[in-house]
Amino acid sequence: MPRFDPEQAPVRTGSVYPEPYASQMAGRSSQRLGVLAGLTQFGVNIVSLQPGAVASLRHWHLREDECAMVLDGALTLVEDEAEIEMCAGEFAAWKAGVPNGHHFVNRSDAPARFLVVGTRVQDDICT
Repeated sequence: MPRFDPEQAPVRTGSVYPEPYASQMAGRSSQRLGVLAGLTQFGVNIVSLQPGAVASLRHWHLREDECAMVLDGALTLVEDEAEIEMCAGEFAAWKAGVPNGHHFVNRSDAPARFLVVGTRVQDDICT
């Protein structure tokens, strides 16, 4: 079984979003572990958020499942119905096709990291 050191994954900063949304991602970085391992069916990323940073714009996927587990620190999960404080070891998941816009925000005064896994579907619609 291949074994990979997550620290070998390049750290990516910046955003895929255009302005004015890209600047909202300041303080966010990620490491694409799935790419490092050559995976093609799903993405696996470690996302790091500095205090005050957001992981993404609120979104949901029409055809992709997604899940996340907090690795270090504390994060606020913002969803349509609630805001949930999460700490290391806690897990959340979103089934494809359920219109529940979500994202993580670091409202603490310390850095935080989470692992996110999602299927890769070419014709997914993310809203």
